[in-house]
Amino acid sequence: MGNREALLLGAKRCLLEKGYIRTTARDIAAAAGVSLAAIGYHFSSKDALLTEALILAIDDWGMDFRNTLATAVPDHANPAQRFEATWARLIETFEMNRTLWAANFELFAHMDHLPEIRRVLGDSLQQARVGLASLFLNRDVSEIDEHTARTTGAFYHALMSGLMAQWLINPKHALSARDLTDALRAITATLQPTRKTSKTKPKPAKKRSTKR
Repeated sequence: MGNREALLLGAKRCLLEKGYIRTTARDIAAAAGVSLAAIGYHFSSKDALLTEALILAIDDWGMDFRNTLATAVPDHANPAQRFEATWARLIETFEMNRTLWAANFELFAHMDHLPEIRRVLGDSLQQARVGLASLFLNRDVSEIDEHTARTTGAFYHALMSGLMAQWLINPKHALSARDLTDALRAITATLQPTRKTSKTKPKPAKKRSTKR
């Protein structure tokens, strides 16, 4: 294993143990078993290394999650059943990967001071949208076009980020998979177009004759 790969593995380990902000360059070098100078040689900065390590860790999580989901959702499941089963599995991973998601939010909070990291995360975000659209629509990644990623994929990413934030703050009061399914049903019902009913004007009343 080369120094670059060792640094990425060491950075991933530090992220899961200490988080994004508390991890120092010295921590990473010690975990990787290389010199501090190796960080500057292989990466532009400690933040660039940590960001790449975080993206790789999330990619690893995504692959494991897809493998787990393949046995959790029956092939004959309808869209609503697939939606709920997928979210149920996602929520289970929040607890198992709490430090990973916490590090993700730590990075978001400091992104304004890291312009080069914002660009890297922007590219990663687009890939995440494609992956989520593929996951929930049960279609291959190659079938997800730009519009689907920008709308459906972004919608699911917003749901996931919001739910993850709720869970990190107060898991007891965060939405469950059933809550999400019920909420989506209620929301979509209100968005259905209302049927226009043809209203017939009442016939004018006949004038009474004044003749006797």
